[in-house]
Amino acid sequence: MADCEKAKIQEQIKAQGEIVRLLKKDKADKDKISEEVAKLLALKAQLGDNGTKQKFVLKTPKGTRDYNPAQMAIREDAMNTIKACFRRHGAETIETPVFELKETLTGKYGEDSKLIYDLADQGGEILSLRYDLTVPFARYVAMNKISNIKRYHIAKVYRRDNPAMTRGRYREFYQCDFDIAGQYDCMLPDAECVKIVAEILESLKIGNFVIKLNHRKILDGMFAACGVPEDKFRSICSAVDKLDKTFWDDVRMEMVDEKGLAPDCADLIGTYVRLSGGKDLIEQLKQDERLSKNKLVMQGLDEMKLLLRYCDLYGVLDKVSFDLSLARGLDYYTGVIYEAVLKGTPASEAKANGESVGVGSVAGGGRYDNLVGMFDAKGRNVPCVGVSIGIERVFSIMEAQVNMKATRTTDTQVYVASAQKNLVEERLKLCNELWNADLKTEQSYKEKPKLLVQLQYCEEHGIPLAVVIGESEIEKGIVKLRNVATRKEREVPREKMIEEIRLELQQLSS
Repeated sequence: MADCEKAKIQEQIKAQGEIVRLLKKDKADKDKISEEVAKLLALKAQLGDNGTKQKFVLKTPKGTRDYNPAQMAIREDAMNTIKACFRRHGAETIETPVFELKETLTGKYGEDSKLIYDLADQGGEILSLRYDLTVPFARYVAMNKISNIKRYHIAKVYRRDNPAMTRGRYREFYQCDFDIAGQYDCMLPDAECVKIVAEILESLKIGNFVIKLNHRKILDGMFAACGVPEDKFRSICSAVDKLDKTFWDDVRMEMVDEKGLAPDCADLIGTYVRLSGGKDLIEQLKQDERLSKNKLVMQGLDEMKLLLRYCDLYGVLDKVSFDLSLARGLDYYTGVIYEAVLKGTPASEAKANGESVGVGSVAGGGRYDNLVGMFDAKGRNVPCVGVSIGIERVFSIMEAQVNMKATRTTDTQVYVASAQKNLVEERLKLCNELWNADLKTEQSYKEKPKLLVQLQYCEEHGIPLAVVIGESEIEKGIVKLRNVATRKEREVPREKMIEEIRLELQQLSS
C-alpha cells in the first residue's frame, strides 16, 4: 500500500473514530452505534497491520487473577489440609461439568440468580456456568437415583458479582464443598458439618473465628409472627442476610422502601435479628409471648437446642453462636444454616455506634431437604446438609500472613551437581537412579554448569541435599553428599547413595 493511500485511510479512521465516540457520548441508538463501529472496523481492515504489532493491554479479566508459584504453594497446602479433613470424615469425591443447562440453575438462588453467567447460544442447548457446587450436586444425586452419599467436591464456580480482590471476592473462584445426603436422624449430620468447619479453620490457623448458627424454621416463623406476608418471606430474608455487611437502618430502609414491608413489621423484626447467644437465648425465645405461639419457631428452637448439645459433645460449643441475624439468602435452604466469620474488625472496616461490618465469611452452609426433589421426575426428596469453605478468602488471609520469599515452591529433595566439565552423562545416570528410587531430583540443564551456580540454586530454592560428583569421585566409586543448609559434605559409596540420602532426609525432617 502506497504511503499516500495509507495516510488517507488513517485520516478516515480518525474521523470515523470521532463519530463513534460522539455517538457513545450522546448515548445514541445502539443500532446506529453498531453501524458506525462496523464502518470503523472495515476501514481498519483495509489498512491491515503491514507487519507492525497491534497494541493491546495484557491483563486478566475483571474479577480474576493469576497465581505465581509461591502463591500456588500456599493454595495447595490449604487445599491439602481441607481434603485431609473431608477424608478423615469418610467423604468420597465427585466431579460435575463446569457448565449446566440453564434451566438446572434457574430459580434456585433467589435474588442472586442475576449473578449467573449465561453462555452464548451455540445453536444447541442453553447453558450457564455453575454458580455453586450445591445445585449441580443435587442434580447429580437425582439423575443417578442416589439415596445416600457423603461427598466432597473442590472446583471453580463463576459469579457476575462486583469483585473485591483484596477481600478474596472474585468472579472466578474455588469452592470446597462437603455434603451429606440421605435420610438420617435429626441434627447428627448437621453437627458433623459444624465440627468439620471448626476443624478446618483451626488447622489453617487464620485467626479466631465464630460459627454463626440459625434455622430457617425460626426465621420463617419469626417473619410470620412479625406480620410479614408469606409471599415476602424470601425477599425479607435476603434483606436480613445483608446485616453482616451494613447497618440495621439500611436493612430496614430496604425492607420498607424497596420490599414494601409495613414499617411496624420491620421494627418488630429488628427487635429479634440483633439477638445472639447460646442455650440461654433459646430459652428466652421459647418464653417470648409472640414467638411461643408459632409452631415453626418452636420446632426450630428444639432442633437448635439439640444441635448445640451435639456441638458441646464434639468440643466446638465455644466456637458457635446462635445468631438471629444469620439468614443466608439462597432459596433452597430448609433447616439449620451456618456461617463462619473471623473475629475482629480491621480499622478500615470499623463502624460507628458500636456496630461493625464483619471481616468476611470464610465458610457457610446449611440443610436443603427439597433441592434434589426439584430434579426428580417423581419429586422424590433426598435430605441433604452441607458446608462450603470460602477458600479464596482463606487464601487472601494466608498470603498476608506468610513470607512469600521463604515459601518453597517445589518438593525437590536432591540436586545433582557436577564439579567439572564434561560430566553431563554422569549427571544423567545419577538423576535416573534417584528418580527410579522415587526421590524428587533436579539437575542443571547446561552441559558445563559452574558448581557455585548449581549450589546457589539449591540454596535459593530450599533444596535440602546436593549430590556432587567430579572425576575423582567417579574413579573412587563415591559421591559427595552435601547438606545445603549447613554446607557440610561427606563422602558416600555409590552403592549406598540411595540409603544414605533417605537416612539424611529422615534426620532433616525429624
